[in-house]
Amino acid sequence: MADETDHITTNLGNGADTAPQIALISQYVKDLSFENPNAPAVYQWQDQPQIDVQFNIGAEKVGDEVLEIALKIEVKAVAPQGTAFAVELLYAAIFGMRNVPEDQIQPFMLAEAPRLIFPFARRVLADAIRDGGFPPLLLDPIDFGALYLQQAQQMEVTSGEPAGHA
Repeated sequence: MADETDHITTNLGNGADTAPQIALISQYVKDLSFENPNAPAVYQWQDQPQIDVQFNIGAEKVGDEVLEIALKIEVKAVAPQGTAFAVELLYAAIFGMRNVPEDQIQPFMLAEAPRLIFPFARRVLADAIRDGGFPPLLLDPIDFGALYLQQAQQMEVTSGEPAGHA
């Protein structure tokens, strides 16, 4: 008689993978514009330009369980003599998502995904500015999580509903 323990199996469910999963599929430059409107005179200017940085986050569903997150960064350097340079970068990434609870999708799209792709966008921006003949601009890290929470709290105050609830 064979040992009965050889035939004991553990029930692990029906084989379906129900754990939440998110994966970065690809990241890329979607649009890049560099303007140097006052070249070559700009290279003789003695004044330090004022740097204005604006950014925006976009999210779009591009397929079943697939999202594109786009980080738009605009930088304009203006001196008393005029615009030194202007850069506009749209850096995007494709993420696959499976079994993610509905209430976790927006925080991921607006906080975690931008945090993951920002260092790459920052490098592209610095390289474009350096390639334009200027010292590379190294943007400070951005706390997208804190910005998301701040925006959610503002929405809660204006709508009267708790943040993250529809």
